[in-house]
Amino acid sequence: MPETSPKTVTIAKRRFELRADRVERALRQALPEPIKSHYVVIGQRRYPPKQAISLLTGLDRADFTTHQARRILTGLGFPAGRRSGQAEAKAPGSSRRHRTPAVRPRPSAETLEPFVGQWVATKDADVLVAAPDPRTVVGWLAEHHQQADSMFRVPSDELQASGAAPW
Repeated sequence: MPETSPKTVTIAKRRFELRADRVERALRQALPEPIKSHYVVIGQRRYPPKQAISLLTGLDRADFTTHQARRILTGLGFPAGRRSGQAEAKAPGSSRRHRTPAVRPRPSAETLEPFVGQWVATKDADVLVAAPDPRTVVGWLAEHHQQADSMFRVPSDELQASGAAPW
C-alpha cells in the first residue's frame, strides 16, 4: 500500500506537499499516455512518471527529469518499473521471402485483471489503454499514434468469457 503521510518535495525550485491517496485520486480519471521506457503503477495502471508529476503539480515536463519524477513517486510508495524492449523475432538464416511468423506474446490473465469490464487495446503482452467504452480506446490510440494488436472487452466472469452470458 502506498505511503499515506504527506511528503514535501521540491521540483523546479517549487515546493509541493504530496500524498499517495491524493495522487491516486488525481490520476483516477486520466488515461495513461504510452509508456516509452519508465513507468509507475498508480491505481493498477502504468503511467509515465513525467505525466503523473505534471498532472499533479501543473509543471511543464521540461522542468524535471523522468528519474526525478520516478524517485518522488516511489518515495510515496508507488511501484515502478521499466518496459522491456521487445524486438521482433526473426529465424536465423531466414530471408525476406521465407520468414518464420513470430509468435506474439499476449497479456496474461493477471495483467488483464485490473481491467475487468473495461475495453482494452493490447500490443504484445502490454495493455496500451483501458477505458469503459470502445470509442475512448480508439480515440486514445489515434491521439497517441499507437496501433494495437487487438482490442476487446475484458469479461467480468467465466460466463461472459465463454459467451454464455450477455454483456
